[in-house]
Amino acid sequence: MLKKIIQIDENLCTGCGNCMVNCPQSALELIDTPAGKKALVKETLCDGLGVCLGTCPTGALAIIEKEIPVVHTGSYCCPSLQVLSWDKPENPNPSQAGEALPSQLRQWPVQLHLLPIEAPFLKNAHFLLTADCVPLAYGNFQQDFLQGRAIALACPKLDDNGEYREKLSQILKLNHPQSLEVVYMEVPCCRGLAALMEDALKDSGLELKLKKTKISIRGEILESENIK
Repeated sequence: MLKKIIQIDENLCTGCGNCMVNCPQSALELIDTPAGKKALVKETLCDGLGVCLGTCPTGALAIIEKEIPVVHTGSYCCPSLQVLSWDKPENPNPSQAGEALPSQLRQWPVQLHLLPIEAPFLKNAHFLLTADCVPLAYGNFQQDFLQGRAIALACPKLDDNGEYREKLSQILKLNHPQSLEVVYMEVPCCRGLAALMEDALKDSGLELKLKKTKISIRGEILESENIK
């Protein structure tokens, strides 16, 4: 999968180790090279957030995008990249008064940027693309939208829509979902998420109905329509 990671310029790296101390993922280590001690990035652990950037006295660190294989089993990888799925509970209701409702989430990851284009939970799934503000605005989101579905969260204002269009198209082509729905907020910038899914569906060549649902900032369903 394509992800952001830290890249180290060996010509600038002095092997001081400052970056290692400030890496919360322990994704950096020092190794011996013919040119002396140099920092090395463990790519499957790096989260690409760049906490370490300001600690390098020579400016040897930079953030790049690179295709990184996702580790499913075996050696450890950053928790944000682990591909997981699990069964839903037999009893979806709490057994005692005051007990919290069980989550309807049955997969990891959920952010579209981290989602692989192929995963067991995506195969022939009921696929939901939602703006990441929707679960906060709509109080009954898990029961009305998430239950029984594979989900991807994204923000059309803050994220790279060109990259997402291509990724969604690949997800659709490779996994052949049973149904599609996109849920977005009423604010103007969020309408781009619905257009993004429509474009990805056209690119995929699949003939599926797409359901679009708009949510108000007060948490009401404003409109819902099916597009062929």
